[in-house]
Amino acid sequence: MKILLKNATIIDPKGAFHLQQFDLYICNGILEQIGINLSFEADKVIKKDNLHVSMGWFDSSVCFGEPGYEERETLENGLKTAALSGFTDIALEPETNPRVDAQSAVVQLKKYRTNSPTALHPIGSFSKGQEGKLLTEFYDLQNNGAAAFGDFLHPIKNPELLKTALLYAQGFGALLISTPNDNRIGVTGVAHEGEVSTKLGLSGIPVINETLQINRDLHVLSYTGGKLHIPCISSAESVALIREAKKNGLDISCSVALANLCYTEEQIIGFDTNAKLIPPLRTNEDQTALKEGLLDGTIDMITSHHQPLNKELKHVEFEHATPGTIGLEAMFGVLMTLFPLEKTIQLLTKGKERFGVQNHTIQLGEKACLSLFTPDGSSNFGEENIYSTAKNCIFIGQTTQGKVYGSIHGNKYMV
Repeated sequence: MKILLKNATIIDPKGAFHLQQFDLYICNGILEQIGINLSFEADKVIKKDNLHVSMGWFDSSVCFGEPGYEERETLENGLKTAALSGFTDIALEPETNPRVDAQSAVVQLKKYRTNSPTALHPIGSFSKGQEGKLLTEFYDLQNNGAAAFGDFLHPIKNPELLKTALLYAQGFGALLISTPNDNRIGVTGVAHEGEVSTKLGLSGIPVINETLQINRDLHVLSYTGGKLHIPCISSAESVALIREAKKNGLDISCSVALANLCYTEEQIIGFDTNAKLIPPLRTNEDQTALKEGLLDGTIDMITSHHQPLNKELKHVEFEHATPGTIGLEAMFGVLMTLFPLEKTIQLLTKGKERFGVQNHTIQLGEKACLSLFTPDGSSNFGEENIYSTAKNCIFIGQTTQGKVYGSIHGNKYMV
């Protein structure tokens, strides 16, 4: 396969071609030539308005459904969605049936073949059946391709299990994921506990639901050592806890969901079930702290927290709706309204090393791993911009900036 990109502006601050416009020639998945007016024969020539390219984007928390919930999203369409949204690599959550808690399940996902250029990196379940009782075989699962281990939205309730897991995982450098949600607090909660939920008559999820779990996890990590990732923090207090833990030298990372950067608790006024999320949307002060934490490096990465849900799970009363939103398609355009172009690209390319994903730079002889886009143009995100089978999207109606053209990974492309 030979691919020729014409007149592409390269965004790669650490590379030799940053902010320069070149043609890129890819032969058998390798960047073979970068120059002006290249005229090689190619199987695919890509010309786009104000074409920009960067290192491939990564998302650390994506759900599809297959196996078990194919009505939400199949692997084939999910990976197509990711590729057309600019992502060359995704970490796939074990939100499946059966759970990804055995070697065979990881192998099956890693062997999945598609025309999509997006590489799939399975997250293995932390516990058998995600029941929080018995650990999965981390070592075997990692050797077969698991990128990390977590039970997705299920918190690790037993601190002894977390302690054992952190000690065990150190022997082979495994990354463990602990959901910051002590669901014994705010058991019936459906939104952030605050002024808005009170006015709407909704039961609340207090910030302490998140910070209690994080505090406990950090104390266990301090005792055991090891590598821990806290996904999708949502409060100012959580940012402060993790900032202090990093100052103290703990090997801790965390992420924030795009929706929590973009919206606050006021989004649930009107009872839009697409705004019912876990973690919930919180206050303006929390939103500000999350942005500051992202800019100062306390928060390591952004995730779309992409969760396709069939419509009957959302087309019900707010209290009974299943939490979650899709977000892959909106990620770039929304971030461009919050940050300058180079910062947006930096955020979209962070997190790979933490999840053991190779980061390919834009230089001769490197494997082609590129996201294609333009920063030009403003529009309102609509259902017509959604590639996912599911349409549960909080970002519908949101102003976006720029446009994603697609992605290239090795010999595969989708534009």
